[in-house]
Amino acid sequence: MTDRAEIFEVGPRDGLQNEKAAIPTAAKIAFVDLLSRTGFRRIEVGSFVNPKRVPQMADSGAVFDGIARAPGVSHAALVPNLRGLQAATDAKADEIAIFAAASEGFSKANIGATIDESLARYAEVAKAATVPVRGYVSCVTVCPYDGATPPDAVARVAAALDAMGCYEISLGETLGRGTPEQVGAMLDAVLDRVPAAKLAGHFHDTGGMALANIETAVTKGLRVFDAAAGGLGGCPFAPGAAGNVATGLVRQRLDDMGFDTGLDAALLFEAEAMARDMRKGTA
Repeated sequence: MTDRAEIFEVGPRDGLQNEKAAIPTAAKIAFVDLLSRTGFRRIEVGSFVNPKRVPQMADSGAVFDGIARAPGVSHAALVPNLRGLQAATDAKADEIAIFAAASEGFSKANIGATIDESLARYAEVAKAATVPVRGYVSCVTVCPYDGATPPDAVARVAAALDAMGCYEISLGETLGRGTPEQVGAMLDAVLDRVPAAKLAGHFHDTGGMALANIETAVTKGLRVFDAAAGGLGGCPFAPGAAGNVATGLVRQRLDDMGFDTGLDAALLFEAEAMARDMRKGTA
């Protein structure tokens, strides 16, 4: 039997959040609905953050209201605080994600709080949540403000998210310039604190190393990877960060490695074309 690996589709949120031109809500809904038919078990639909800081996500509530709830698909929302949690609850998100950083510089730039302040805030969110909670750790190899991120710093934050009840922690290589050697060292430190079965890899592809980093993560036991259809993405608060690794590329690489992702290749091709159309403003 073929081994299983999962791709967590983040295109509708992490992929679209950095696009400057307004994307119609109807196009976002159609995008999520197509992805929901493609075989993904989990899709990150939107975020309930300050719309002044991330304008592209201001219609996340309307997107959640408009999507078709496909059986067996968990539609996720990113939330920064209790107010965001309430908005996600009102939108009937199936799960939420909270996002911390392994570097002080990025934590302050991204959410205006130190790492410890952010973890205290997220502990309140996790305690109040009535749906599963996923955790993100940003800048796991390098930070645009602080430089190289010590592996032990990543392990500390991942362990804190695990302790507050996150069912999975996604390790974000935010700038997309980390090497397999750096990723391997980071994972060794994290795996001392959190088992591989509770970890996911989130690799941006700025330096063209995302697939090699995924291969490294696979050797360490990880079997879940975030990706965005069409390679959409970028972070408003991480200068120089380009898009997420493209879902189609990850599916093909995992397939080459002997893993079944359960994705329909034809529908995924259609979704990646739709993603490119949204980027060009033709969706």
